[in-house]
Amino acid sequence: MTSPDALVRVTTARGVSTLTLDSPHNRNALSTPLMTQLLAGLDAAVADDTVRVIVLDHTGPVFCSGADLKETAAAYASGTVPAGMLGDVLAAVRQCPKPVLARVAGPARAGGLGLIAAADLAICAAEATFAFTEVRIGVIPAVISATVLPRLHPRAAAELYLTGDTFDGRRAAQIGLVTAAVPTDELDGAVQRYLDSLVRGAPTALAGAKELLRRPPATDLRAELAELGTLSTRYFLSGDGIEGVTAFREKRPPRWVAELDR
Repeated sequence: MTSPDALVRVTTARGVSTLTLDSPHNRNALSTPLMTQLLAGLDAAVADDTVRVIVLDHTGPVFCSGADLKETAAAYASGTVPAGMLGDVLAAVRQCPKPVLARVAGPARAGGLGLIAAADLAICAAEATFAFTEVRIGVIPAVISATVLPRLHPRAAAELYLTGDTFDGRRAAQIGLVTAAVPTDELDGAVQRYLDSLVRGAPTALAGAKELLRRPPATDLRAELAELGTLSTRYFLSGDGIEGVTAFREKRPPRWVAELDR
């Protein structure tokens, strides 16, 4: 049972573990307690073999306002700031072996955008707003750049990092920050369609596909093709590969899909 004091609430159903940011009093700011609980929730979802996909959700009107500035101000005397922990959170989301989808129904700022960019898929309400506000308070979007800059078109990144201006969900989709932007009343349906597709993938293949997406650009094309050919053969000869091909030929759901209905 989730603690009544939890800042991240966890529910799991039909292969999907939903981690809900539940700190609306400070607009789901990335405080140390919230980030600690989020890391624990991610670890538990990864360890649970029944979980195929992880969803990052939120309560309240704001997805995430970024760093907890009240906590940050209180920490100045120690010479450290809570934002240092954000790197661990972004790495855990980005390197998670299971697909991570962010459901964004409301505004996100600063560090919250790093969290959205770290997710494999992000579906937002078109009316949601976003901004890299760091320069306006005298800091820079340093840590989140590890996940944000690979997503954004370079010209858009320069404009939005330097101006701190607000933009909407449709622009977020155009520049690569999110996967899709839909009207608010269509958000849940859009998220569910992605989840229905994601749970049809074999767990080992989903993890392998994520590794492919993280591969650095090849410097030697023929060597890269040879390595990928070996990798492809390994997956075709794996248990999931054999089951998937057999199920396709027999016109039945593979076992990992059938297991969801048990």
